[in-house]
Amino acid sequence: MAKKCFLSFHYKADSWRVSQVKQIGAIDEQPLLDSNKWEEIKKKGDDAIETWIADNMKGKDCLVVLVGEKTSGRRWVKHEIKKAWKDGLGVLAIHIHNLKDAAGNQSAKGSDPFSGLTVDGKAIAGKVYDPPYSTSTYVYDHIKNNIEDWINDAVKARA
Repeated sequence: MAKKCFLSFHYKADSWRVSQVKQIGAIDEQPLLDSNKWEEIKKKGDDAIETWIADNMKGKDCLVVLVGEKTSGRRWVKHEIKKAWKDGLGVLAIHIHNLKDAAGNQSAKGSDPFSGLTVDGKAIAGKVYDPPYSTSTYVYDHIKNNIEDWINDAVKARA
């Protein structure tokens, strides 16, 4: 049975890559917002964003950070990681920079999204997976063949 996961990522840069991971079908995730809906929530301010995150993280087993080139520096990604850790969810990250985007391009590798993040003075210890391939189809297959185990391991690590 698919684990319920909250996906954290840099929308503008990586939504196409994220949709590829969603198509694997191994996880049950929150509905992804289109850019217009996200802008609508953003206009209402930080409290509205925090509420959307909290509402969509409720009942989830795991946070999966899909790491593109600039994901780790995103304010709301950091917030989602800290919230998931505080709430006891499994936490992991997967580098997706070598998946092609809509234009067929890959991006530079992003940094570890857990580096330097703490909750109550303790480091967040999420595992980071980096598919060992540079060809997009091989990266996709590697994620497809392993994502369920990675999520199960992350959930067990927090149990």
